[in-house]
Amino acid sequence: MTRVGLGVLIAVTLGAATFLAQGQQPANNFPLAAPAGKDNWKYGPAFNAPAGSKIWNPVKLKMMAGQKVTGGTVFSATDPTTYCAMANAGYDFIWTEQQHDGRDWELTSRLWRTCPHAKAVPGVRVAYADEREIQHAMDAGALVVVVPTIDTVEEAIAARDWVYFPPLGKRSQGGGQAFDPAVFGGVPGGYRQTINDNIVLVLMIETLEGAKNAAEIAKVPGVTALFAASGDLGNFSGYAQGSPDYERLINIVHDAAIGAGKRLCGPLAWRDRPDFTCFQAGTETAAIARGVAAELGPLANTQGKPEVGPFAGK
Repeated sequence: MTRVGLGVLIAVTLGAATFLAQGQQPANNFPLAAPAGKDNWKYGPAFNAPAGSKIWNPVKLKMMAGQKVTGGTVFSATDPTTYCAMANAGYDFIWTEQQHDGRDWELTSRLWRTCPHAKAVPGVRVAYADEREIQHAMDAGALVVVVPTIDTVEEAIAARDWVYFPPLGKRSQGGGQAFDPAVFGGVPGGYRQTINDNIVLVLMIETLEGAKNAAEIAKVPGVTALFAASGDLGNFSGYAQGSPDYERLINIVHDAAIGAGKRLCGPLAWRDRPDFTCFQAGTETAAIARGVAAELGPLANTQGKPEVGPFAGK
């Protein structure tokens, strides 16, 4: 360093020391919002929904009104054309199966992006109450999230935390196609500001432990509905559907949901049961079969009957 440069450095250092020694403080361009020593650890208003914001998720709107909603199950389809046909077939949401199918999130995201504004909104059953699973679902644009096998209040809170942005939850703002204007980025009030008010979170009660804790699970803020899992309640309890002990478990889930002011969900076959207002309908293959049968009427399954060849006996 040159003598001139060293001299300048020494002068600046001494000047700063003198400035601080005299009790003076350097200018602060970013003053604290509250005086030092006062508690200011409160959530700010930057992401509040605008005043008067309206619900834009049609499923949430119907559920708030106590109306019945249906979800068509896309189980194994990988073709966006099939997904979009299901999404425009008349259901309220699509129950995209991620628990029991091997479909990855990249493919599911592509299915949803192909027709994000179809009649049925994108929905999903994730594998479990996991940060990665649920945040992938939310960032891809899920508006209905179904979480299976909820046994405890802690699991219910974990599911809630990853579905919702702060202050209600802990969802990270990591981007994703949900923020795209072509998906939900252009919704009135802004996606980040309004998604907490529009998401539907359904927790499935499938075990004896889940039934035991159902009343407290239903009270967790942010939970929209409990799902009385018709098949797995029998699987995990050992009681056959229709038996008194099985029906007692269903009644426990019923009372927990209704007692907490939450929606009660089940299979479509239970659409006439008292207080059930949201339902899972059949898969894409079942829907095709039903649709063809309805379309053809008495002409359905009247194929010719050859006596020989690969079609004999069909």
